[in-house]
Amino acid sequence: MAGKKKSAGQGKKPHKNKPTSKKYTKYTISGDKVTRAKCCPRCGPGVFLMDSQGRLYCGKCHYSEFNTKK
Repeated sequence: MAGKKKSAGQGKKPHKNKPTSKKYTKYTISGDKVTRAKCCPRCGPGVFLMDSQGRLYCGKCHYSEFNTKK
């Protein structure tokens, strides 16, 4: 009876730390108050608007606010 050869196992992979969430870069602490970046009016708090190319954009519901020149 010809048996199949077992392939050599690679063993356990080394643990890699995941990068921290970018969510906390949106909050700033000033005194006793915690202020945050602009949130999406449709989605509510916790969903931030991205600031890119002269507009604020929500990646979840695709809401956009355009910055006007002042």
